[in-house]
Amino acid sequence: MTDPTPYASEYPEGKSTLSEDQAVLMDEVIGDPHAPAFDFTVVKDEQAGIYEAVLGDREIAGLPYNVAGDDRLVLLATSVFPEYRRQGIGTELIRRVLDDVRAQGKTVTIMCPVVRAFIDRNPEYAGLVDSEHPGVAQGHR
Repeated sequence: MTDPTPYASEYPEGKSTLSEDQAVLMDEVIGDPHAPAFDFTVVKDEQAGIYEAVLGDREIAGLPYNVAGDDRLVLLATSVFPEYRRQGIGTELIRRVLDDVRAQGKTVTIMCPVVRAFIDRNPEYAGLVDSEHPGVAQGHR
């Protein structure tokens, strides 16, 4: 079994709340992100409050969110089905979600440490983080 907290040094006081699944996704985002092996579609289900990565007729990943006012989304927890992990799906889903948020002129509050790590490594998205409600603290490098 993989240690679910290999990134403890990236969190305040050295504590991590990463699940084993999040740790796998964190490896993808922090490691060597690459283009996904699959050409998937991202669907925003506003009623359910989730961005879904869809391949054919199957959901393969998701990033649920809550709406906070008219101009902010709270991004909750990135997930990728096990058979699609380590293939760039999580990284690309986060990128497309943030691009959609930017196109809408909104900001985000980050509750997902994987999204936080993605933004830490892709500073062109840092301006999307709501300054009054940033969510998960920026990782220590």
